[in-house]
Amino acid sequence: MTEATTHTSRFLRPEILGKIGTLELRARQVVEGIVSGMHRSPYHGFSVEFSQHREYVPGDDLRHLDWRVFGKSDRFYVKQYEEETNLRAHLLVDCSSSMRYPEHADDGRWTKFEYAATLAASLAYLLIHQQDAVGLILFDREIRANLPAYSNHPHLQSILAQLEKARLEHPTETGSLFAQLASKLHRRSVVVLVSDLLADPDEIIRGVELLRQGNHEVVLMHVLDRDEREFPFQDHTLFEGIEHAEWQLTADPQSLRTAYLEALDAYISRIRTACVNRRMEYVGVSTVDALDVVLRSYLVARSRLIKART
Repeated sequence: MTEATTHTSRFLRPEILGKIGTLELRARQVVEGIVSGMHRSPYHGFSVEFSQHREYVPGDDLRHLDWRVFGKSDRFYVKQYEEETNLRAHLLVDCSSSMRYPEHADDGRWTKFEYAATLAASLAYLLIHQQDAVGLILFDREIRANLPAYSNHPHLQSILAQLEKARLEHPTETGSLFAQLASKLHRRSVVVLVSDLLADPDEIIRGVELLRQGNHEVVLMHVLDRDEREFPFQDHTLFEGIEHAEWQLTADPQSLRTAYLEALDAYISRIRTACVNRRMEYVGVSTVDALDVVLRSYLVARSRLIKART
């Protein structure tokens, strides 16, 4: 177990990390701050601003060792500068009340937030493990937490702690939210939005356009529960608003199933098409999908696409 997993968290699962840990996440575009490994910084030789320390790994330039820190800690750390991060990523995770579903499932399946948070924690671990910088934003109708992008191991523990503290108490209000989110992203990054996207599709599309306008590479991870994707209900059922409990309807679900699934397919198709047209990635997942399979399939497909383009 490495330092990156010293924070006990239900969202960081060794059985998933063991299956994805050897994969690399790479940006399609040239992102500001590319420096080490396969990605050498285009800013090499220029004066840059000190950002943070990271642990020394074999192959690092010994000129950047911080001997003062070594004298205090007896461990080797390298000075890292603003342009010395392989990749800068921001995880935007929905913590609205709809993400609680299914809060009391009798089959033991995860809620949407548990699934989304585990996905985000796994990506954060992977990015930091390969010395990339990753930040976290939790949001519902407003921003609830905002951690800047860093690449050191203690930062992963901060990300896990914020995911653990999420309250899931408020509805989503996307009208001005995406403008707030976009305003927090000051440098070109890979932006991974993990959400059930339960909002007006026009607002969702306008919102992700704002993220894309900052020249960010945007990935939408659309997380829905099996019930939402399959509508498996049989008997007369009382349906309650997922974020507004006062919205209630008692109905025969079998009479609604066809129309519901058609409406859902149309909604997903519209979001996916908008992403394709704006050069964003759309990844639709169900909470019953094995998360390690979802991540591995996505990362392998992404790696092949990037290699084909380069």
